[in-house]
Amino acid sequence: MMKIRIVFKIRFTEEADDQFLNLQQSKDKKAQFKAVGKALAYMNANLRHLSLKTHKFDDMESPFGGDVFESYAQNKTPGEYRIF
Repeated sequence: MMKIRIVFKIRFTEEADDQFLNLQQSKDKKAQFKAVGKALAYMNANLRHLSLKTHKFDDMESPFGGDVFESYAQNKTPGEYRIF
């Protein structure tokens, strides 16, 4: 049986890049920055990692012409961060 690996490439929009930089520089958002960084590392290694709860998001169009997926950076916390 042959395994097929689907490869995804994470690409940042300018807005996402700005938001990530703001998280990094904010003293009161260290926990969120750490959670987003960890989620991005999981996404890079395996978009289907169970903790990400990744699923296709149909309510948004990709600026890059592909599908849009939503992954959880945080779960069960106020103001939960999501990555699209």
